[in-house]
Amino acid sequence: MPFLKRFGAAARFITVAALLAGSAAAHAIDSDAERVADAVERLRVAMLDSNGATLRTLIEDDLTYGHSSGQLQDRAAFLKTLDGTHAFQSIALSGQTVTVNGDSAWVRHTFDSVNNLPDGKTSTAHIGVLQVWKRHPDGWRLFARQAYLLPKE
Repeated sequence: MPFLKRFGAAARFITVAALLAGSAAAHAIDSDAERVADAVERLRVAMLDSNGATLRTLIEDDLTYGHSSGQLQDRAAFLKTLDGTHAFQSIALSGQTVTVNGDSAWVRHTFDSVNNLPDGKTSTAHIGVLQVWKRHPDGWRLFARQAYLLPKE
């Protein structure tokens, strides 16, 4: 930084320290968003694998889970429909955005899935989803989820 040669060593040190601190703060924000995105991905995989143990670590005790049909589930109902049921053949998330605000985060994405039905047939879903996550000392947990119908293309 040639312009800093005009100033004393203390001024150069303060300037460099301020630049590094700003860079570290920006990186911390990115890291939080990345941690939330990682939790979303672990939730997706656990839902696909019907892995109840992992699902339990990723969701709040007082979870509210809203489906695009209007059905609401609490934690127990959510786990009952997914733990060991192999409800999905595939789940793909796209257009995801993550916003972190303190100890809360919200995630929006499009959720596309192939669902296994009880009669052996399949159905598909193409919905929008809003998730709300809460920070805990051991990681992020899903607090609320609401799905909504997307316009037909």
